[in-house]
Amino acid sequence: MAEKKLTIRVPATSANIGPGFDVVGLSLSLYLTLTVAHPASPPSGPYADPAITYTGEGADDVPLDAYKNLTTRVALYIPFGRGLGSSGAAVIAGVLLGNALGDLNLPIERLLDFALMVERHPDNVTAALVGGFVGSYLKELDEEASQAASVPLSEVLPEFPPDAGENWGLNPPKPPLGIGHYIRFGWSETIKAIAIIPRFELSTAKAREVLPTEYSRKDLVFNLQRLAVLTTALGQTPPDAGLIYEAMKDRVHQPYRKQLIPGLPEVTSTITPATHPGLLGICLSGAGPTILALATGGFERIAEDAGSIFKSFGIEIDWKVLEVAGGSVVTTQ
Repeated sequence: MAEKKLTIRVPATSANIGPGFDVVGLSLSLYLTLTVAHPASPPSGPYADPAITYTGEGADDVPLDAYKNLTTRVALYIPFGRGLGSSGAAVIAGVLLGNALGDLNLPIERLLDFALMVERHPDNVTAALVGGFVGSYLKELDEEASQAASVPLSEVLPEFPPDAGENWGLNPPKPPLGIGHYIRFGWSETIKAIAIIPRFELSTAKAREVLPTEYSRKDLVFNLQRLAVLTTALGQTPPDAGLIYEAMKDRVHQPYRKQLIPGLPEVTSTITPATHPGLLGICLSGAGPTILALATGGFERIAEDAGSIFKSFGIEIDWKVLEVAGGSVVTTQ
């Protein structure tokens, strides 16, 4: 039987970027690549489960059952109705897979709606889908649309029951139109991102548990001031290290997560533009434990000195120098 093949490439992402908690995201040149082969026409024989294989980091932990794997579960939802954004990339891969297999030709804005029904924070999924340095927000919806967008994830991606009939999954909850809105900010081509990756895992759920439910006006203004500056400063050439380093400071999430990441305060306070020429700013990537350093040079020294600090706490690291990447790409063969 003739086959059709497609390849989906989704960039890794980093969210928050200092003061931009749940607001800004950055796509990076580290990719989730999904290669799919399927019959060119619907098969006439009995149903056969898709075969899933996975290689790369975390291969031993990725479910290979189509009804448990996040990417394929999201893909099933679409046609019928470590701190680098891995879940966001998997969700976008699933949305794009469902769009391709279902021949839906959905616009980017509608793809984002589906993604936001699964991943309720827009920063990572938006950056993974459209690429670059982006800001995003969730639209204020009317009561009916708000209820539709707030359907529990267990209903959006229900567990596959052992007694499922042939009509199971045919009527999933539909997302409202225009849940998320975004804008791309400028980005200086001279700036690269150093991902400093401690060799331990930290779940986003655990990292969110330590955050307070209320903040002082002083701390919110602190972040808002810096975010307003940062979104412009990172697009200027040459970038101003003094301006960016201060603008990447945060009082909303990093101070509370330092207890979960030994060495974090020492790395972010010790490695500065004054001590490490080329450095622009340094922060947690998303919920951590990965640390993101933005720099125009001196990449190896920045990474190795951060590694030495982590090593003093008994933690080994890996590191990568990454470019800011474009958005997701789907190609057919």
